[in-house]
Amino acid sequence: METNLKAIELRDLWRRYKDERDEKARERLVIAYSPLVKYVAGRMSSGLPSHVEESDLISYGLLGLISAIERFEPEREIKFETFAVTRIKGSIIDELRSLDWVPRSVRTKAREIERANAKLEHELHRAPTDKEMADALGTSLEDFQESLVRISNSSVVALDELWTVSDASGDQVSLLDTIQDPQAADPAQEMDTTEMKDRLADAIARLPEREKLVVALYYYENLTLREIGEVLGVTESRVSQLHTKAVLRLKSRLQGDPLTEPE
Repeated sequence: METNLKAIELRDLWRRYKDERDEKARERLVIAYSPLVKYVAGRMSSGLPSHVEESDLISYGLLGLISAIERFEPEREIKFETFAVTRIKGSIIDELRSLDWVPRSVRTKAREIERANAKLEHELHRAPTDKEMADALGTSLEDFQESLVRISNSSVVALDELWTVSDASGDQVSLLDTIQDPQAADPAQEMDTTEMKDRLADAIARLPEREKLVVALYYYENLTLREIGEVLGVTESRVSQLHTKAVLRLKSRLQGDPLTEPE
């Protein structure tokens, strides 16, 4: 992230806030890193219903940024931006969930699709097609794909959340943030982190090619759904469906459901 402050000035602000509890330094840190909030809110808003205002997401995200500044330990060898993005996302997601704006029927349908996907993967030893999913759910192909659109428009679950944990305060933080000392990390914790990363990588590798490409372009290349649609030659709505299917598949696999494992 680019700011108008030089690195040396940022270090001085961190020192003044953390060592001297200088509130003016804290305010300047919030201003300096505020573009992070707009970036995260902008990416999240693209997958939310139109009635959810980006300005509201920015307001929620600012609370996460302030929390990140208050909790960040500069002496740890973790970039503040990495630490803050997780907090900002968590703050936005927590607020959206507290509003309970997602219809119960949509949540129920998402769980049904996850279970059906797990069952079919167990039986077929591969990712099921849309037609196979629709048949298993007892619905038409068109209704199944429309359900994916509704879930996508209502979902605040990102791939990043699939390997987060709760800290002592109950906040969702990246597993990376749980390593207290890079020079003396807890071996058991490192093993858990590595295992989860390996499971996620394996789950992504098993996705159908188009879903795997959507995941790569969205999460690793930071393309928007519209830009991915241009790359694949499909509509933004179709990309949204592919993204939703990929996330639901990954969730079912990472939740450790035995149905997702071949015999």
